[in-house]
Amino acid sequence: MPILIAVSTFICISFSAVGIYWLFLRRYNPVIERLKPVEPLKEEAPSLAKEEQSEGLAEKMAKPINRLAPPSAKEVHKLQKKLLQAGYFSHKAPVMYRAAQTGTMFGLPFLALIGCWVLGIPFGAVAFWCLVVFIVGFFLPRFVLNHLIKRRQERLGWGLADALDLMVVSMEAGLGVNAAMVRVSEELKDVHPEISEEFEMVNLEIRVGRERIEALRNLSDRTGVDDLRSFVAMLIQADRFGTSIGRAVRVYSDSLRTKRRQRAEQEAQKASVKLLFPLTCFLFPTLFIIILGPAGISIMDAFNGGLNK
Repeated sequence: MPILIAVSTFICISFSAVGIYWLFLRRYNPVIERLKPVEPLKEEAPSLAKEEQSEGLAEKMAKPINRLAPPSAKEVHKLQKKLLQAGYFSHKAPVMYRAAQTGTMFGLPFLALIGCWVLGIPFGAVAFWCLVVFIVGFFLPRFVLNHLIKRRQERLGWGLADALDLMVVSMEAGLGVNAAMVRVSEELKDVHPEISEEFEMVNLEIRVGRERIEALRNLSDRTGVDDLRSFVAMLIQADRFGTSIGRAVRVYSDSLRTKRRQRAEQEAQKASVKLLFPLTCFLFPTLFIIILGPAGISIMDAFNGGLNK
């Protein structure tokens, strides 16, 4: 025991001395300080190599599920569209999704097998639970992806009203449609990053040579938001018939603002119904215990005293 105490004391003192030297007594080296900004440039090549290694690992992980259930061209297109709606624009996103699906399909049954072995569950029950977890692992990435799509579409819908208000102000100040969208993407980058990113992508497509109508249609397909689809259809129709785009955007912005206020009122009305279940299950039993508990104890004591007599 004394030897253990001595060794522990020596280790603690040594680490404390090294820490004090590293924090306070280490000499200033100007060469190292000057080279610190250059270090991220040196690390770019290893980071690219790590990214390539991760992509190669994802492709290897995706091979088993591709062999078990090879996707058709229609399924691949549908998956790419869903990943775009979720905000994943990389061409490697489908491979990463299939790799994640493979990991959940084979990783969750392995964990379930270990858990059943630790708990001592019979073999028949183990096989059943492994099959159930395998099916859950197959559908879990799809459920998560649909949830991400829904959340991103909600954020796009909430940010579209502010984007159109700013777009109306920009167009009335003399900017064109493309310049107004650039302005919106710059101003809303911190407040609504999703809608800013989508508008910026539309501008990039127009700069590389695509027509504005095609870029706007890609916007509606890429997001899947009904309000954005209506906005794109309104812009295309105004552009074709030669009507005032600024006036059309102003009218649509007013209607969209009214719709957003109605949605907020609807969510507020739903709050009372959503609070009913937690109040019934958690708050009311506690109140009953606090209010009726002493009375119940007094009644029990009274009955016990009467029976004893």
